[in-house]
Amino acid sequence: MATKRYRRDLKKLELRRRKGMRMLARGVAQAEVARALGVSRQTSSSWANKLSEDAQAWRRRPLGRPSGLGAAQKKELGKALLAGAVANGFATELWTLARVAKLIEREFAVAYSTVNVWRILREMGFSSQRPAGRAIQRDEAAIKQWRTKRWPGLKKSPTAKPAPSSSSTKAD
Repeated sequence: MATKRYRRDLKKLELRRRKGMRMLARGVAQAEVARALGVSRQTSSSWANKLSEDAQAWRRRPLGRPSGLGAAQKKELGKALLAGAVANGFATELWTLARVAKLIEREFAVAYSTVNVWRILREMGFSSQRPAGRAIQRDEAAIKQWRTKRWPGLKKSPTAKPAPSSSSTKAD
């Protein structure tokens, strides 16, 4: 039997939380708030505790773990990436996710997997790009001459076979 999957309506939950906290702020008992909104007493109690700490506690909090890099650090990372890989101590100018992860760990002491590095780069507006796989010393004229003169002599051509016999028993 398959389990039912459903999504929580975060806006409805926030509206219910807001309504409950308004009721608590007016002095309605926690048990009464729980009964009126169809939540547990523990939930109304936690709302009351949060409300006593912060008047804006009813707002929805961002889900998930906060990022290890702040906005200023991401800006610094962007400048380092634009400076180039060689300027950051790598042998070639090719940026890979592993290299960016090493740079982040070296500069900001935060370790990320390559998947999370890609998410950060996308969030910063970077896209994946592949370098052109052509040598700098490439001589187009020499390549064209080789293709037209040398290659046809090296290329194998099929050998001519006699026409097949219509009789499978006939010996040739």
